[in-house]
Amino acid sequence: MSNTPHVTLCRGGLRLSGKDDVLPLYAGAMHYWRHSPDEWARGLDEMKAMGMRLVDTYVPWGVHETRQGHFDFGEHFARLDVARFVEMVGERGMYLILRPGPHINAELTYFGVPERIVWTAECQARSPKGNPVILPIVPVAFPVPSYASDAFHDETALWFEAVGKELAKYKYPNGPIVLLQVDNEGALYFRDGPYDQDYHPDAVHAFRQFLRAKYPRVAALRSAWQDRTLTFATVEPPRRFDAETADELAPHLDWMEFHEELLASAMGRFASALETAGFDGLPTFHNFPLAESSTPLNSGRFADVVDLVALDYYHAASPSSHATILRRTTELAARCQGQDLPAFGAEVGAGFPPFFAPLDEADSLYTLLAALAYGLRGFNLYMAVDRDRWVGAPIDPMGYPRRLADDYNALCEALEAVSFHELTRRVPVRLLVPRALRRLARAMHAFGPVTPAVFAVAGAGPTESCYEDDFGLAEVSPPLAGDSFLRAFERALLVRGVPFAYAGGESLDAGTAGASWVVCATASGVKPAFMASLRRLAKAGVRVTVGPRVPERDGGMRPLGKPHDVEGLEVELGADPARTDALVARAIEELGLPTFAVDPADVHVTLHEDRTGAPKVAFVMNPTKERVVATVALGEGVGALRDLLGRVRDRGRIVAVDGAFTIELPPRTVRMFGVDAP
Repeated sequence: MSNTPHVTLCRGGLRLSGKDDVLPLYAGAMHYWRHSPDEWARGLDEMKAMGMRLVDTYVPWGVHETRQGHFDFGEHFARLDVARFVEMVGERGMYLILRPGPHINAELTYFGVPERIVWTAECQARSPKGNPVILPIVPVAFPVPSYASDAFHDETALWFEAVGKELAKYKYPNGPIVLLQVDNEGALYFRDGPYDQDYHPDAVHAFRQFLRAKYPRVAALRSAWQDRTLTFATVEPPRRFDAETADELAPHLDWMEFHEELLASAMGRFASALETAGFDGLPTFHNFPLAESSTPLNSGRFADVVDLVALDYYHAASPSSHATILRRTTELAARCQGQDLPAFGAEVGAGFPPFFAPLDEADSLYTLLAALAYGLRGFNLYMAVDRDRWVGAPIDPMGYPRRLADDYNALCEALEAVSFHELTRRVPVRLLVPRALRRLARAMHAFGPVTPAVFAVAGAGPTESCYEDDFGLAEVSPPLAGDSFLRAFERALLVRGVPFAYAGGESLDAGTAGASWVVCATASGVKPAFMASLRRLAKAGVRVTVGPRVPERDGGMRPLGKPHDVEGLEVELGADPARTDALVARAIEELGLPTFAVDPADVHVTLHEDRTGAPKVAFVMNPTKERVVATVALGEGVGALRDLLGRVRDRGRIVAVDGAFTIELPPRTVRMFGVDAP
């Protein structure tokens, strides 16, 4: 009997045994338990008519559990008959993304975890003073579970067993389930401040085991932590940021790194429990929430325990949000392309919960189209079908389409017509952020219980949120210096129209695959192995620029025995805008980098190619509140543009004049064009 899996991930989506074509990840969310069963069919039918290939649904633990160890899967309450809902998905030739938690959020009280669990002391995350960690959220604030708690993991395994008995039999090819989510938005239940949690006894024990693995002996721990009294059995995690010199940063960076390990380890335990429950053979994924780069979510570590790391998108149509979408999506797309995986938006907001800032139809469409423009290859509309505690989905709660459904239908038809999931955006330049710099920025967050993620969601970064102290390292703190260095290159690349992507040091090889030029912020300490990886890139013919200084410390901010070797690397000290612009101009000439000239500068453009390198799709984006008539040059391979969405007056064929296109862009709009050769 063959052990070959029936479902595998690939760059364009999913490969299913017995099917010749790749299944693109065009999905929409519908929550069966929030609807009368007689509304399920209409909702599913309209999702299919809108162009959705997959249905996404949570399975809420706290809704199905009637009392400890007892579950209702439709025996008493018909809308809980999740098996019937899954069957109806399959009957329509659609496929299912299953999300059984344990944390699902879904705007549910207690985020879908049973109330008895959140009030069980052994399951609760702990604050520095040993108190339960409370999430202050409507409609009810509650203590969040601990990702380290053995008691919580045991309870979760029992829940997964119950779900497996109901649904594991529907795995493809015996049913429509093709993709499985492991937990949800695992940023410590949004209490992800550097010293918010987790001081649960199981977490403290895990921290000590983490230190044992990191340091070869007690003497090494004592040296790094500058404390001659420590042992692995007695060391305590830091409970606030109290470092005054660079030599005192190691405990804090160890704590930041442990948070990353804690979350990845927890996801591994959940994934193993799901496999034991009968869901083996399905590809798994986890979705990072907004501001993931400022949280302890580490895509490199998660890649060891789940098959795919995806992102959530809830953004406004504005210049600041556009910049955030660019940074987040290009990093995701570069990493996924290097791993031959689909860049997936696990939740792309279509509407909003009523207790959040409103997002209108233009916000939702702009966010999805801009993310596609920067490399997203699949998406899940959250929500496709409206329900309680949600406003603005394209299909109403009873399953009838709203006007917005036409726009999503047009988009899906356009994506299918050009086989968008098979296209690639060529990005020769990468702006690389070492993980050590992100850890340091998180440790040096200056606003206590207001987590770094809050600032990141608002479009702010280390410059606005980190301590300005340099800890004796230089005249500017490392997070601020690193942030300024990369932003200077970002501005220069945007002005000259050079395609670029961000990359995270935790996924260096995947994130820089195919690059001609890598610019890396080395403002803080970095591991010697990381510098060795940069030298290998340079030796392979990639131009590698580091700055704004050569660090004198390792990734834990410990002094180096000998200086970092920068042979073969281009070292740029400081972040002078004129100097940065000159470097970009030189790289364009020497490396033959593509450029897409755009006027005015507030307008943005991307180009997507097929396997032969022929341009097939162009996106032109206007995030401003003003109507714009833009002039866009897309290179010699583009002779004419065809509007694929038909939302603007000049929706016919636009021909280049003197090598440039004149394009009308309404406010807060992304236009998607098919490309004709000259």
